[in-house]
Amino acid sequence: MDGSLIIDKPAGITSHDVVARVRRAFKIKRVGHAGTLDPFATGVLVVCVGAATRLVQHLVGLDKEYLATVRLGFATTTQDLTGEPISETRDAQTITQQEVRSALTEFTGEQRQTPPMFSAKKIGGRKLYELARLGETVEREPVAISIYSVELMDRGDGPLLLRDDCTVEFNMRVRCSSGTYIRTLANDLGERLGYGGHLTALRRTRVGEFEIARSITLEELEARAASGDAASALVSPSATAGHLARVVLTDEEAARVMHGREVYTDGLEPGAFVRLCDQNDNLIAVGQVAHDGGVIRPRTVLCGA
Repeated sequence: MDGSLIIDKPAGITSHDVVARVRRAFKIKRVGHAGTLDPFATGVLVVCVGAATRLVQHLVGLDKEYLATVRLGFATTTQDLTGEPISETRDAQTITQQEVRSALTEFTGEQRQTPPMFSAKKIGGRKLYELARLGETVEREPVAISIYSVELMDRGDGPLLLRDDCTVEFNMRVRCSSGTYIRTLANDLGERLGYGGHLTALRRTRVGEFEIARSITLEELEARAASGDAASALVSPSATAGHLARVVLTDEEAARVMHGREVYTDGLEPGAFVRLCDQNDNLIAVGQVAHDGGVIRPRTVLCGA
């Protein structure tokens, strides 16, 4: 029972709730997720099971893709639909597609983004959302992120939807680095356009190479578990770390790695993390190429974990 699950998280529950349901389905305690989704958000949540929980540290930094809905007209305390408005509603019905597209283009590329107060990021050992709920606001250092692309999506009747209160909604697809807050992007877009804005829906469609098309719902997983077939939903540990280059070990090398000993190599990028697999593609460990090259040192050993 080692590997990962590509769960299509539903709205209304936390990422920890997903982990709890997987634990019950597999009857196993060693379960962890690689990247939180807010309760109102849906989509790809990578959940690791058994020894593969040791791979979480190698997954949290993967690039992400989202489909997001932004509402222009007012900003909120949380930068999303769960917060309270912090300004009066502005009439946004005169906004044009070109203005929105132009603003989206300005947010493409490497940049620094200030984490929102309502986030799990810690400052001084306290989670920001804990301080925010007490009415406190603290200085946050902007974090380096990359937005590789952000595009305005057609809703079928045009990209912009005028609501009864004269606010405007639009959908966008965002491809970005790990650590990017999409609700902060929505908030900042609203500021840039001069209307205020917040996020009203969010669906994560990809984490690394894991796309939503490969996902399974919790109900489907629980049905398989009830029939004794839950393990069929697992992605192997080797495939879970498939974004890393693979090094196939001899039996002698595999035995060395199992005991935490280095193996010799050449032609690999110094400092890179790699998969160390046996002849049957079983993942023995994740190793790191020495910065001066020549050897791979095991960093995360799975075999026998």
